[in-house]
Amino acid sequence: MTEIIINTEKSAGTINRNIYGHFSEHLGRCVYGGLFVEGGSDIPNTRGMRNDVVSALKNIKIPVLRWPGGCFADEYHWKNGVGKNRSKMVNTHWGGVVEDNSFGTHEFMELCSQLGCEPYVCGNVGSGTVREMSEWVEYITFGGISPMADLRKENGREEPWKLKYLGIGNENWACGGNMRAEYYSDEYRRYQTYCRNYGDNKLYKIACGSGTEDYSWTETLMERCAPFMDGLSIHYYTVPGEWSKKGCATVFDADQYYTTIKKAVNIAEIIDAHLKVMDKYDPEHKVDMVIDEWGTWFDVEEGTNPGFLYQQNTMRDAIVAAVSLDIFNARCSRISMANIAQIVNVLQSVILTDGGKMVLTPTYHVYDLYKRHHDAECLYHSIENVSIGGLPQFSATASRKDGELTLTVSNASLNESSDMSVSVPGLNVKNASGRILTNEARAHNTFDAPDTVKITPLAVKAEASIISFTLPPCSVAEIVII
Repeated sequence: MTEIIINTEKSAGTINRNIYGHFSEHLGRCVYGGLFVEGGSDIPNTRGMRNDVVSALKNIKIPVLRWPGGCFADEYHWKNGVGKNRSKMVNTHWGGVVEDNSFGTHEFMELCSQLGCEPYVCGNVGSGTVREMSEWVEYITFGGISPMADLRKENGREEPWKLKYLGIGNENWACGGNMRAEYYSDEYRRYQTYCRNYGDNKLYKIACGSGTEDYSWTETLMERCAPFMDGLSIHYYTVPGEWSKKGCATVFDADQYYTTIKKAVNIAEIIDAHLKVMDKYDPEHKVDMVIDEWGTWFDVEEGTNPGFLYQQNTMRDAIVAAVSLDIFNARCSRISMANIAQIVNVLQSVILTDGGKMVLTPTYHVYDLYKRHHDAECLYHSIENVSIGGLPQFSATASRKDGELTLTVSNASLNESSDMSVSVPGLNVKNASGRILTNEARAHNTFDAPDTVKITPLAVKAEASIISFTLPPCSVAEIVII
């Protein structure tokens, strides 16, 4: 019997719904064919946005969507993506394909409107100009009379949009310009100066942070730019192999499975190390951490374009998602947003499409199980854990909202089930219900078998302040306690 104790008297803060954010880049079939279809498509859509994909994303209450990159952001020139006559370009980062810019600012804001989510726009520092980014903010948010506002009206949008989240560049230490931290710091200060707040629209400015363990980059940015930023990003990808041979998404042994989960868990140590540096220059915690790219990265599926980063998604990915979200939730007082990479057809996506077909991945179902944590109070909990495969067997988040408790808990073991006992001291439990996602680690959904991995009911017993249930191997469960 494994015991979990939920402390309703001690809170770690409020879990920002944006921790459950997503990321869409002009990469492979993420945007084109995944989220958006061209005019005349026989795939059911509303103003170009796929109805099936939008409906599925609304079900998991997607809170924020990052766009247009990624590496693509620093070669994207927004004026090519507005108006009737749009210039084509070569997507040099991802596959060398022609980008026709038919999905641009208006289409992205339309997508966010249909999803009911916040837009997060990432601006071009690498190959762009201060004026270009400044004018993009003006185009999107200014309601008065100006060249950019007039251009927006000419292109069919009378009223400005609301834009809160603005990223000033992406991975500028690499694909975004191969900059030194000192140089980017000066560029950041300059660019953000001219990204104005128009009317009641207030920008939340996110500086390009480190790739994984470059704590010196964080030190330089915090020392030189902290007063000018609202958030500092970090990126972290779970790669079980080497970058040149990352491993297969669906064929792996037990050692490779546990290595993957251990590398996912390692993000906690990296986050804490970056936060320690941030605290040195920001003891009042005015600057948030934003993990705007994270997830698994495997070798592409055989026969697909290497530049499209298309990979399948298994129960292994579901466990990675669960333990990662638990880590973010536990640090909700410092982490304001996280964006899994990427939303459709790329890396650890929640949805796969093929023409008019759509399939939900195991990672999608984790987001479904976790959606009750959005904007909930994160409660401290203790759990009797054991080491399995070199990592803790169980991971969990407990939260409270609107008088109800939600516990999500995962079992990373490949073959050990556990009888779970959850106690909530001081609470007289009236009712408890459960849902579960479980299958063998390599199980995944395909277009021919879309429900191989799906959420099913979980038998839960509630007596007084004790809730009991059995957690199978390789599983993620949601328990709702009333």
